[in-house]
Amino acid sequence: MHILSCNKQTLNVRYFYNINEISTNIWQQLNCTNNWYFHPKYLEALQQNNSKIQFAYIVLFDEKNSAVALATIQIVDFYLDSVQNDMQSIVHWVKCTGRKLGFLSPEKTFKILTCGNTFVSGEHGIFIKKNQNRNEILPQIAEAVLEFSNLKPQNTADAFMLKDFENKSLFSKSVLKEESYNSFNVDPNMVLYISENWNSLDDYLADLKTKFRVKARKAFKNSAILKTEDITADRLKDLFPEMTELYKTVSSKASFNLGDFNLQTFQTLKDNLGDAYFLKAYWLEDKLVGFLSGIFNQDSLDAHFVGIDYQNNKEYAIYQRMLYDYISLGIESQVKSINFGRTASEIKSSVGAVPQDLTIYLRHKKTITNSILSLFLKKIQPSEFKQQYPFKEKKLLSEVKL
Repeated sequence: MHILSCNKQTLNVRYFYNINEISTNIWQQLNCTNNWYFHPKYLEALQQNNSKIQFAYIVLFDEKNSAVALATIQIVDFYLDSVQNDMQSIVHWVKCTGRKLGFLSPEKTFKILTCGNTFVSGEHGIFIKKNQNRNEILPQIAEAVLEFSNLKPQNTADAFMLKDFENKSLFSKSVLKEESYNSFNVDPNMVLYISENWNSLDDYLADLKTKFRVKARKAFKNSAILKTEDITADRLKDLFPEMTELYKTVSSKASFNLGDFNLQTFQTLKDNLGDAYFLKAYWLEDKLVGFLSGIFNQDSLDAHFVGIDYQNNKEYAIYQRMLYDYISLGIESQVKSINFGRTASEIKSSVGAVPQDLTIYLRHKKTITNSILSLFLKKIQPSEFKQQYPFKEKKLLSEVKL
């Protein structure tokens, strides 16, 4: 643990390198564990199973030595050559510029210190107590992130990232600019808001326009041959090899991944979170052709990692069926929203999800390089997709009061 006194305010900052170093008293002061993303059992599962990533935690304390904010840190190795698909032209520009100026090599490991959750889309990396001033605390977290990299040699990073801020949090944009962070938008998180009138999946289907209801019925017909199985903690051990292969087929299609998720994490998540974390398998006769995972967090259902056998996906509508199963689970569990994440935006919009914009802040440790980085980030734009409007009502479900 390291203690840093911030000159700007009376807050103190402490750094922890293991989630179990944070005392029960601190968790009680923060009062954040009703949100699974800030629960030690969830964070322990990530740290315990992803050894290639360096984890750390920042806790801010007020003048009475009471904890008022928490930030999670992961240092990941990032390779430019891992970027593909629609971002390759941008990466080519970065490589050329980096070589000419001598600050970046595509073969060299590029270390990114991330303040946020590497594996989940959304604002799940910084917790600030409700009675605190975000405009005062957020820049201190940004400063503490930079200070962390100077504490030990293994903490050194090439760049610093704060992810993913929703629009409601963007009032803090100016204070982050003071710390020389550059902002850019990424693909939105796709969110389906659950209507109070939906008591079953049939109610949801009844609210769809004919075209989209026919599409749903066709997906159910094509996937009827599939057998589903709720995966228990005990069952996971048998399925890991097949699940890992299916997960890799999906992750390899992503434009880029900050870090590879170790599926052994599922085991600890099931053990630590119980029914709050769920997994479902999809079988075509005796072959595993898909799986989904997710977490019930407060009043939302968050879709996590999926695995898909793409050779059978089109014929048996595997992914389409997964989306409807998420919706069915959400309605049955009476959540208010389903967070589908930031990939495959168009197909998610076809089941009623609407985009929630997310902003990332990034800075390079070197001032000149950071200026060049800002030019690169201006070239990044969220992927374009055609927003579908599948519901009969003209009013978007994003306007439903939560």
